[in-house]
Amino acid sequence: ALIIPGVPEADNQAVLEARRDWVERDLPAPGVAAAVRERANGRLRLGYVSSFFHRDNWMKPVWGLINEHGRDSFQVHLFSDAPAPAIRHGYRAHPDDRFFDTTGLSNEALAAVIRQAGIDVLIDLNGYSNVPRLPLFALRPAPLAIGWFNMYATTGMSGFDYLIGDEHVIPAGEERFYSEKILRVPGSYLTFAVDYPVPPVTDLPCLTNSRITFGSLASQYKITNEVTATWSRILQRCPNSALVLKNKHLASAASRRFVLCLFAQHGIAPERIHLEGPEEHYEFLEAYGRIDIALDPFPYNGGTTTTEAIWQGVPVIAYNGDRWASRTSASILRAGGLGEFVARDLEGYVDLAVHWGSAPDARDPLVELRRNMRSTLSASAVCDTRRFARNMEKLYTECRGEPL
Repeated sequence: ALIIPGVPEADNQAVLEARRDWVERDLPAPGVAAAVRERANGRLRLGYVSSFFHRDNWMKPVWGLINEHGRDSFQVHLFSDAPAPAIRHGYRAHPDDRFFDTTGLSNEALAAVIRQAGIDVLIDLNGYSNVPRLPLFALRPAPLAIGWFNMYATTGMSGFDYLIGDEHVIPAGEERFYSEKILRVPGSYLTFAVDYPVPPVTDLPCLTNSRITFGSLASQYKITNEVTATWSRILQRCPNSALVLKNKHLASAASRRFVLCLFAQHGIAPERIHLEGPEEHYEFLEAYGRIDIALDPFPYNGGTTTTEAIWQGVPVIAYNGDRWASRTSASILRAGGLGEFVARDLEGYVDLAVHWGSAPDARDPLVELRRNMRSTLSASAVCDTRRFARNMEKLYTECRGEPL
């Protein structure tokens, strides 16, 4: 149930069935939803549940929304499995917000806290990234439960009323693969604001090393055999190119040998593959200074990885996959004005990467793109967190069946 959205052989129906089977076997029977209450002082009480509020880089879409909420109409409650001092960047605390340190609370105890707070709309930000918190939503501590941000497939649970996505990640006609009702925001369901220290954008590396360097800073589990085979095809067609991979698993010498063997099976010499382990996040992001073009993994795309790459001036090659998890990058890139880097299918993905990696006339556009990337993104819909907040508030209000 946890890994199936990233399994290449699985389709949407397989994801739904696997998660429903797990829910029926291992989760408590769904409870009765808390009763709808009147608005408190005319404001809708929103409750956000997360075990990861302290993850600065990961939470930038979340803080982009929460910081822009209109406090005249909405009261924000944060239910956090991390203490407030651990949240160093991103969140701009508002005097009307309520913060609950839920570290160590059982799901039953947390459900009682949520009921006591009178939450009107409870929004889960964990998804399957923290499976032990999912039973909370089977207890139905609020009248409405919504999944957003870290959802990229159905939960398979009746404890969720809605999932929020967009037309790119959940096209019309795919609702049957979800146990929840589907809501869509205009543009991308992920906007972001970078409110933590990041390195400056560097010059295009190929200008000094005379070759294109592809790269991916995605987690190693996303780099499947299918991905390495596809990236090898790109390298074969761009003979004067290299590939940088960087993630925590590559700290291991055995892991590095294994990855080099995967590429060697496709005829890629080890000197063309540069493998790097983890670093502190600022230094980790400096790796983009050695990358000209990023390659998105599939079927489990980058989310945070994609936003970090483009903020560092590095375009990401992606394509429209067959499920939500494989369309996240396409959603982000289109909203950021980078739709030209989204291919229609896998073959188009390879061709697109080869074009940008080998065409003599691609250098100047890449230079210009890199130089202006942050200002372009800042002016685009993917960083328009204020507008996104208004769209989300509209959905929350409509879910309650209230007039706007």
